[in-house]
Amino acid sequence: MLTIRVRILGSPEISDGQAWHPVTGKARSVLGSLVAHAPHPATVGEIIDDVWSHEAPDSATTQVYGYVSKLRRLLGGSGADVIRRRGPGYLLSAQDAGVDALRFEAGVRSGLETFRAGGLTEAREVLSGALALWRGDPFDGSSPGPAAQTLAVRLENLRMTAVEHLLQARIERGEHEAVVDELQDQARRHPFREQLRRQLLVALYRSGREAEALLEYDRLRQTLADELGTDPSQETRAVYEQILHRTLPRVRRVAEEPQRVPVRPVRQLPPGVPDFAGRAGELAVLESYVREHDCADAPAVVVVSGAPGTGKSTLVLRLARLVGDRYPDAQLHLDLGGTSPSPREPGELLATLLHGLGRFGHPLPESAEARAALFRSMVADRRTLLVLDDAAHAGQVRALLPPNGDSAVVVTSRNGLTDLPGARHLQLGALRPDDAEALLARIVGPERVAREPAEARGIVRLCGYLPLSVRIAGGKLLGRPSWPLREMLDRLTDESRRLAELSLGDLDVRASVDLSTRSLPGEAALAFDLLGLLGPDDQPGWVLGALTDRDDHEPVMDHLLDAGLVQLVRHDAVGQARYRMHDLIRVHARERALRRGAAVCRAAAERVVRAWGLLADRTRSGRPPSLFDPLGGPPADPADGALGAVVRSAEPVVRDAPAWLAAERHALLGAVRLARTWELVVCGPRLVDSLAPLYDQKALHDDWRTGAELMLALPGPDPLARAALLRGLGQVLIYANEFEEATARLRASRSVYESRGHRLGAAMALAGLATVHRFRGRYAEAEECLLRALGPVVEAGDAPREALLRGSVGRVLVARGRPAQARPWYDDALRLARGSGDRHREAVTLRDLGLLEHARGRLRPATEHLERALGLFRGLRDEHCTAMALLRSGPVLRESGDIGRARAALTEAAAIFHAIGRWDGETRCRDLLATLPAGRSPSPHPHMVT
Repeated sequence: MLTIRVRILGSPEISDGQAWHPVTGKARSVLGSLVAHAPHPATVGEIIDDVWSHEAPDSATTQVYGYVSKLRRLLGGSGADVIRRRGPGYLLSAQDAGVDALRFEAGVRSGLETFRAGGLTEAREVLSGALALWRGDPFDGSSPGPAAQTLAVRLENLRMTAVEHLLQARIERGEHEAVVDELQDQARRHPFREQLRRQLLVALYRSGREAEALLEYDRLRQTLADELGTDPSQETRAVYEQILHRTLPRVRRVAEEPQRVPVRPVRQLPPGVPDFAGRAGELAVLESYVREHDCADAPAVVVVSGAPGTGKSTLVLRLARLVGDRYPDAQLHLDLGGTSPSPREPGELLATLLHGLGRFGHPLPESAEARAALFRSMVADRRTLLVLDDAAHAGQVRALLPPNGDSAVVVTSRNGLTDLPGARHLQLGALRPDDAEALLARIVGPERVAREPAEARGIVRLCGYLPLSVRIAGGKLLGRPSWPLREMLDRLTDESRRLAELSLGDLDVRASVDLSTRSLPGEAALAFDLLGLLGPDDQPGWVLGALTDRDDHEPVMDHLLDAGLVQLVRHDAVGQARYRMHDLIRVHARERALRRGAAVCRAAAERVVRAWGLLADRTRSGRPPSLFDPLGGPPADPADGALGAVVRSAEPVVRDAPAWLAAERHALLGAVRLARTWELVVCGPRLVDSLAPLYDQKALHDDWRTGAELMLALPGPDPLARAALLRGLGQVLIYANEFEEATARLRASRSVYESRGHRLGAAMALAGLATVHRFRGRYAEAEECLLRALGPVVEAGDAPREALLRGSVGRVLVARGRPAQARPWYDDALRLARGSGDRHREAVTLRDLGLLEHARGRLRPATEHLERALGLFRGLRDEHCTAMALLRSGPVLRESGDIGRARAALTEAAAIFHAIGRWDGETRCRDLLATLPAGRSPSPHPHMVT
């Protein structure tokens, strides 16, 4: 077969027979013109038009000769044969050149002919081989000229035809389950290619996912109706009718294909306990409950209950390892917080599960019912194992049940949960004596037990053969290698000490913990008690320093670790060690803390919340100003005290603000709840105010809303803090399209600011109201609000916010059909943004200037402004604003006659909006795409529009 010498399906390259050489600059454009015109010659004039359009220099003809010579040199000794002089131009000899694009076209034609002849296997191989020639967009996403651009569009259309036929060949060979994910991705990227949608309907149906197939058709019907005003084609409706009436033929999987294609496996089970011992009988019963489950419509549900200290969590994790092979698609673990003062609500639990399944960073449905429906949809075709630890009641569990019989749910609870339908139950009691002795040997070492077997038997007997009690005794022995077992036995033989240490029932764990804390130094005992004030989420180590007002918390943490009262559970994504108390120990620690007095507890809670707020404020360094940065400036640093040292020690981890927020979001929300519990009316609202820019950036609207509402419920917060919270809550409500509620919060914020004489705060609340008016199309009201807000901002000398407001006025003026009046506003905004170093606001203003020029009919400067804005947004990695710039570019490019780039820009913008959960933006993109002339296929890659 002829060797390929010219590659344009990706970055253009030429081979001299020995190595590939990149083609850059104008030579790339000349090559594009030659390839596009082949097998016909391209005249020098046509090449000039392709390279320079209508702005060719006087030396264009000479430059063409030079670039042709360069291409020939890259081709080596046969260059003159490959690029031949023909009349007034040049001919790229396709036969001698071996162009990958022409090879691709030939391969697709052959594959399609084979497919139509019924050769599915051969067609699959031929089409796959043709598609493998693609290394990227034709000509690396550039637009070398009209002829090359037309070729690129034709190649992209042919590629999609090849993809559709390749997928169809795989479906007809029985690979329907394996192609569902690819079909869903292709259908999302090409929403109006009904062939892909029909294939997806068939693949879903033949995979046993009839309900999803029907929902997919309904989404298609709604999309076509909303965006194009049409209905699905007759062919698509016919497939739908067959699925609805179950008359579509089902194809059996071919024998040589794998029996299951895992779907994005998820593994969240924590590590097991290496010194596990005993429970063979219980494990056998539980395993039989799971493996013998035969209901197709509901998961296997197993509930393990029992008294504290019986080892429920350890047992279910061992069970999960034993049966994990049955659930390869997803293995999830969730702490339900049943022993905490406030067990976790189903909505919060579902949010955690959805994030674990890949929905992190996307706005979630508001209601728990909608989140439960989304969760069921995501796991409907997955074999899922769900371990739910520490359930408070059956209601927590019901909302989390997968919808199929190929899944299993294992639950631990202090309660029996007998009202959980269909569940199998196991009540866990004490260990058998020999198992308890084996557990002790695993902890302290078999040699040590072998030296004193009678003492070992006495210890486990006095421990009541309960795992927690044995572990407490064994842990002490392990931390004291010089002790003989007799020493521990003697301590336990004293009945009064044994009851304090190891007795169970209502006082069991409390007595055991009390004994452990008596041996702690005073500062460690205080730390233990105060740790009980925090919630069930794991914490970074510095929190202990804030609680105790110590800058050297590590020695105290070591005491708690040695005593087994705190566990090192993991290291997070920013490198911090994270610690946690067992929930029952934490509950008892909190009781002990409360006995120290409310003043001690409140002071500790205030230090922790204040430290979190200071760290949140440190994230402002190095990022562009945010509209939601606190209006009062950064909180004052603590003096040279312990808290200042604690915050400085934790400062390095906040340099990557998004990673820090991802690692700490649950602990941060716990700190907000702590502020609510202890009515911390200063540092609590300040923490939420400092987190608002991060919540806004990462679309964590649930967390933002929860924090604001918790702080607004505080009795008697500072009025200015209340105003800031109301303003932030108003913005969250705008994002949720709850405009009436948003208006009420923003008006309340403005009223408070005005009553306190805070002109800047009142102005920003007024700016928020302007946003509501603008979203509702009330441009006159929006302009009035912005003009009234501008004065106080100018007085405050706040350049970034002044730039924002001036740009907003310009935007409203453009919307009102007054572009000439808008230009000075934009010019001032751009000057202020650049002067203050606010690259984000500079990019927004450039984008708006592009729209202004568009409104004035000046397409070229409009395109230039939008491209500069897009480059800045990409550099800032701001997905939302990148999508907005692409969305705004679409109409400009369309009117410039650049339909291919317009379609590519809008397609990419729609994909980004979909990924970040901004459905309104995605809909706008789809509406604009529907207005473009048919017959042009977009490039799915972002670098087509730069």
